[in-house]
Amino acid sequence: MIRSARVRALLALTVIAVSLYIALTVPIRLGLDLRGGTQIVLQTRSTPTATADREATDRTLEVLRGRVDALGVAEPTLVRSGEDRIIVELPGVRDPKQAAEVLGRTAQLTIHPVAGTATADTKGAGERVLSDASGERLRLRAAALTGQQVEDAAARFDQESGAGWHITVDFGGAGRAEWARLTGEAACKPVGDPGRRIAIVLDDKIISSPEVAPSIACGTGITAGSTQITGSFDDTEARELALLIKGGALPVAVETVEQRTVGPTLGAEAIAASTWAAVIGTVLTSLFVIAVYRLMGMLAALALLCYGLISYAALAALGATLTLPGLAGFVLAIGMAVDANVLVFERAREEHAARERPTPRSSLTAGFRNAFSAIADSNITTLIAAALLFFLASGPVRGFGVTLGIGVLASMVSALLITRVLADHAASRPWLRNRPHLSGIATTGPVRDRLLRRDPQLMRRPRRWLAGSAALLVLSGAGIALRGLDLGVEFTGGRLAEYTTGAPVDPDKARAALADAGFPRAVVQSSGGDRLTVRTGALSDAQAAEVTRAVDAVAGGADRVRDELIGPSLGEELRRNALIALALALGAQLLYLAARFRWVLGTAAVSALAHDVLVLLGVFAWLGKPVDGVFLAALLTVIGYSVNDSVVVFDRIRELRRRHRTAPLPRITNQAILQTVPRTVNTGMGAALILTALAVLGGDSLTDFALALLIGLVVGTWSSVFVAAPVAIELQDRTGGRGKRAA
Repeated sequence: MIRSARVRALLALTVIAVSLYIALTVPIRLGLDLRGGTQIVLQTRSTPTATADREATDRTLEVLRGRVDALGVAEPTLVRSGEDRIIVELPGVRDPKQAAEVLGRTAQLTIHPVAGTATADTKGAGERVLSDASGERLRLRAAALTGQQVEDAAARFDQESGAGWHITVDFGGAGRAEWARLTGEAACKPVGDPGRRIAIVLDDKIISSPEVAPSIACGTGITAGSTQITGSFDDTEARELALLIKGGALPVAVETVEQRTVGPTLGAEAIAASTWAAVIGTVLTSLFVIAVYRLMGMLAALALLCYGLISYAALAALGATLTLPGLAGFVLAIGMAVDANVLVFERAREEHAARERPTPRSSLTAGFRNAFSAIADSNITTLIAAALLFFLASGPVRGFGVTLGIGVLASMVSALLITRVLADHAASRPWLRNRPHLSGIATTGPVRDRLLRRDPQLMRRPRRWLAGSAALLVLSGAGIALRGLDLGVEFTGGRLAEYTTGAPVDPDKARAALADAGFPRAVVQSSGGDRLTVRTGALSDAQAAEVTRAVDAVAGGADRVRDELIGPSLGEELRRNALIALALALGAQLLYLAARFRWVLGTAAVSALAHDVLVLLGVFAWLGKPVDGVFLAALLTVIGYSVNDSVVVFDRIRELRRRHRTAPLPRITNQAILQTVPRTVNTGMGAALILTALAVLGGDSLTDFALALLIGLVVGTWSSVFVAAPVAIELQDRTGGRGKRAA
C-alpha cells in the first residue's frame, strides 16, 4: 500500500513538472477566430485534361504554398483536408478578396501562334478565337508553350522608355528551343501581318499579343529564351501576374467553398470573456465543492488547477489549435472534471456510513475503488462524442472536439491520480483521523439524509414518467414542425457577416435598408447593443461590399468583424455529416453500453439520448435560435453528458444486482437512483455554475452554446432518471424476465 502510494505520488509530480515545463516553454497556437485573420477552404475540381485526385491536390498545395509565401503573410498555414480540399489560414489578413483571387486563379498560361484575324465565318480546324486587349478577335493555333516551361518571371518598370510596368518571362529547358522556333516562324511573316504576332493567354484571356520585332531573323527567332508581357499594368497587377506565372499553373481548377474572416478585436474580446468565465466559473465551482466536501473539496479544487495546467500543456505539446469553441470546451471540461471527484467522495461517504469503525483513509480507498468503473465508463462515452467531432466536423467545431477530448483525459488524471495523492496524504495525518468531520466524507450529506428519511418509491409506476416525457417530446416535435429549424450558414450555404456599430441599430431599419439595396431576404439579428449580424444566400465579394455599405449607412458607421462564406456544396456536405455524426454517436453509445451493461440497459440509455436530442432541437426551434456548427458541438456534448448520468445509475444497478440477484428490477433501480442522486445534484451544480458563467460572460458568440448545454444539463439529468430507468424496466417486462441476465 505504501509503495503504491509513493509510485502514484512520484507519477503525479512528474506529470505536473512536465506540464509546467511545457506550459512555460511551448506557446499555444491560437485559431484565427481568436487572433484574427482569414481561413479559406479550396476544393479542387477536375478539368477535361486533369483529375482532381489526391496527387493533383498535393501538387496544387505546393503551388499555392509558393503563392502564399510570395504574398508576405506571416505564419501562414496550408494543409490538405481529405482527397480534394485545401485549408489556407492567413493570420492578420482581414480583407481576403485579393488573397482569394490569387489563390483561386488557375493561372493557365499558354503561348500560341496567331493564324490571323477572325471574322464571323473564319475559323480553321483546331483553332480558337479570343479577343486581344483592343477587342480585335484573333485566331489562335494550338499552344506551343505552357506555364510548365516557365523558369522565372519578374515584374519590372521600364524607366528609360516610360512604357511602365511589364513582366519578363524566362523559359527553361526545351522551352527555350520551342520559343526560338515559334518566334522564328512568326518572323517570316510581313511586318503588320497578324501572323507575325504571338498571343500570350492566361486563363483563357489574351493578356498580351506582341508582334515579333523586325530585327528578329526569319527561321532564327529569339534564342535568349525570354520575352516580355506588356500592357497597362500598375505595380500591384504586374507583381501579382508575375507571381502567378512564376508560381506555376495549378494542376487542376480550384473553387472557394468556405471563407471565414474574423477581426483581431473580436478574437481579443472572446479570449478575455472566456478567460473571465473560466476564472469565475472555477472559483464558484471550487467554493461549492469546498462547502460540500470541506477538506476533500479543497484538495479537489487544487486538483482542478492542476487539471487546467495539464490540459493547457497537452494542447501546446500536441500543437493543437485553440479555437473559440475549443476555448469553450476547455471551460466546460472544468465542470466535467468535478464529476469524477464527486463520484469518489460520494462513494467514500457511503463506505464511511456502512463500516463499523471507519477511518477517512479506508473510506477514501474504497471510494476510489468503487467509483472507478463509473468514472471510466462515463468518460469513455464522452470521448466517443469528442472523437466523432474530430473525424466528422471541420474548422472550429473540430477544435472543440480536440479540446474536449484532451479535457476528459486530463480530468481523469486530475481526479484519479492527483486528487488521490493529495487525499491519501491528508487522510493519513493523525489530526484528521481524530477529527473525521473535517474530511467532508464522515457525513452522508443533507441530500442523502432527506432521501433516506423519505424513501420515495420513484419507480413504482414507471409509465407515468414515460407519459410525461412523451408529452415533452410532442411539444418539442411541434416546435420543429411549426417553426422549423433555423439552420445556420454552415448547413445551408450562404454568407454571414457580423458588424460592430457605434450605436445600437434597430434590426427592422437595417432589414429595410438591405431590402432597398437589393437584399430583401437578408436575415438581420441584433446580438448585443452594438453588434449586428446579417445572414444571406451566397454573395459575391462585390455584393458583400454592398451589404456592408447599406449597414454602414443605417448605423452611421459599421466595422465588419466577422465574415463567413459557405458554398452550397459544402453546406450540404456539412448537413449530411451532422446527421451521420448524430447517428454514429447514438450507435456508438449503444454498442459500448450494450457491451458494458447488456442490451436492456444499453437500449434504455440510447433511448434517453434520443429523447435529449429531440427536446434540445425542439427548444431551439421554439426559441428561434440558429442550429449551426457550434450547436452541433453542444448537441454531441449533451449526448456525452447525458449518458454520463445514465452510466452512473446503471453502474449502481449492476452492482446491486450482483448483491441481490433475486430482487425485482424496479426495486433495484429505485434504490440505485436514490443512492446516486447526491452525486447527480452536486455534479449538476458544479457544471451549472461553469455554464452560467460562460453564458453570462462568454460573449455573444458563446451564449447560444452555453444555453444549449444548460438545457442539455437539465434535460439529461431528467432523462437519466425518468426516461432511461423506466424504459429499462419496461423492456425487462416485455422480455418476460430475460432482462435479469440482460441487466
